[in-house]
Amino acid sequence: MAQARVKARSPRKESVFGERFAVFAECLLTGVWIALACLGGVTYPAAFAAGARHLRRRTTHEGGGWREFVADFRTALRGGWVVGLAGWVAAVAVWVDVLAARAGIPGGPFVGAVGIFALIGLAVALLRAAAVWTPGATWRALLADAGRRTVLDPAGSFLVVCGLGVVALSAMFIAPLAVPVLGAVVAAAVAVEERYRHR
Repeated sequence: MAQARVKARSPRKESVFGERFAVFAECLLTGVWIALACLGGVTYPAAFAAGARHLRRRTTHEGGGWREFVADFRTALRGGWVVGLAGWVAAVAVWVDVLAARAGIPGGPFVGAVGIFALIGLAVALLRAAAVWTPGATWRALLADAGRRTVLDPAGSFLVVCGLGVVALSAMFIAPLAVPVLGAVVAAAVAVEERYRHR
């Protein structure tokens, strides 16, 4: 009888493993989609939002594939390109701060450090906003709420920062590896938002 129970349980364990592996593979594929959608320069917020929505559909066993991703990307791009442009402006401002710090301007190192931490915080808030994006949501409201969650949930924000660190390290060692890993970062942001919602 005990052997019968073991036999009955083993297919279930394999199916759970198979399902989790399928989600992991879907994350890597989504990372490639996100990278392609980011080629527009200012399209990265919409790309992350579409990728997050695709992964949310996948984890809730809803249908969806490349066509749905593209449709979500186009919808998110309507206001997302402005957010993408603002992100590049912020990155340039931080780069100027870093150059000032290297030039030896008084107070430069402090200003440079503050700028880098602020840029990281903005990146985390953007990922958290993209993780909960739905058609019809405004980017302004999403970013405002995500900024509050970034501060009020430091543990979740730290997990997103770790994901960004993995992408950066992947790019340093094997540059093409950073492309599929983007999907894992978005999946981490989705998981962090689910964790915060259940709290």
